[in-house]
Amino acid sequence: MAFWQDKPGFALEAQSCAILTDAKQYRTQLLSLIRGAQHRIYLTALYLQDDEAGREILAALHDVASQRPHLQIHVLVDFHRAQRGLIGEAKSEGNAKLYCDMQAEFGSNVKVYGVPVKAKELFGVLHLKGFVIDDTVLYSGASINNVYLQHGDKYRLDRYFVIQNPALAASFCHFLDTYLLSSEAVPRLDQRPLKPFSELKVAQRQLMKQLKKANYDMSAARATNGLNVRAFLGFGRRTNKLNRLIKALFDTTERELLLYTPYFNFPAPLLRSLRRLLKEGKTVTIVIGDKTANDFYIAPDQPFSRIGALPYLYETILYKFLKSQKRYINSGHLNVYLWRDGNNSFHLKGINRDNQAHLMTGHNLNPRAWGLDIENGILIEDPEQKLEQAINAEREAILANCTKLTGAQDLETVEDYPPPVKKILGQAKRVKVDFIIKKFI
Repeated sequence: MAFWQDKPGFALEAQSCAILTDAKQYRTQLLSLIRGAQHRIYLTALYLQDDEAGREILAALHDVASQRPHLQIHVLVDFHRAQRGLIGEAKSEGNAKLYCDMQAEFGSNVKVYGVPVKAKELFGVLHLKGFVIDDTVLYSGASINNVYLQHGDKYRLDRYFVIQNPALAASFCHFLDTYLLSSEAVPRLDQRPLKPFSELKVAQRQLMKQLKKANYDMSAARATNGLNVRAFLGFGRRTNKLNRLIKALFDTTERELLLYTPYFNFPAPLLRSLRRLLKEGKTVTIVIGDKTANDFYIAPDQPFSRIGALPYLYETILYKFLKSQKRYINSGHLNVYLWRDGNNSFHLKGINRDNQAHLMTGHNLNPRAWGLDIENGILIEDPEQKLEQAINAEREAILANCTKLTGAQDLETVEDYPPPVKKILGQAKRVKVDFIIKKFI
């Protein structure tokens, strides 16, 4: 028995779980659920952006609140991310200005909160995912902005699971009510004046201590040998249940491990497990975004900023891995796919173990998620493979825009990179800070 099975999961009916395959479907589903809400709406994401899509979603929340004043409507975003402009743009009030302006206009019971994970955004952010509308959990790694919701031509592809399960929905809301919404460290971001972090420090430290011991309430679960779903929280290193789950999924793989990740930069424990699986003759399939599908990628003909070097740094890490594992690529035990679709971007995360355990998460399978950010995930166990058709349809839709790599030679090297990128990567290597940078990306 795996460690997470010491307690039962919530029983799940196959017809109560739908998997969407594109951003337009996700946007349509989210708006439909919001407009039809009768009891509660809890939205948790890294950010809700001040752009067309962000304003559309926030306006929909205020509209339904005006029609049904009894609705509980809570939006939780990262405290620091909400109060700055986009990277590389001029200093601004950030997305909080939109929240305040809309609250002043509508005066509804929509409440927007900011969760401060660390004193500085660099050292950790709110990376919890999942929207609860009544008894439905809409789970995706996507935040709310134009590209995540494809408001226009460009999109950022993610995974999108629509799970109708009252117990799971209640567990999500219970966690948010118990730990975040009740904390003095989590202030409103839609009411001026906004509280500075200096006024939250004591409460914030206490909240972080509580979160390292917290988990989702599964007390309403009943034993079942069939299809079931569990929620996991991940924060900190020593007691991080989500990290432990991810490692266990790697280590208990019997046939094939399928991984989705936007960036290739595995934490050391996962890299060791990955190599062991290959040595044991198991099949490992990794689907990664091409560097041009990274959300930090800057086209060579555009003005460059230092953050644009990150996609290239990820590619150098992947290059070294492919070079070292060439024999497993040749034997067919290691399959690596690069996703690319024009100028669109790739943001998928998750794990499929033996097509019987499926983890949906915002966890990037990188050192930052492993030790800094607050993460969560939903594990669906499907021993009878009742969701096989939907899972495979998702996989085929993703692979349709992928190229299978035959080895490191299929990637560019530092010598092929634009001069500004070569300069930055060279400087980082010379002063030996590249290994430090990899812990924060």
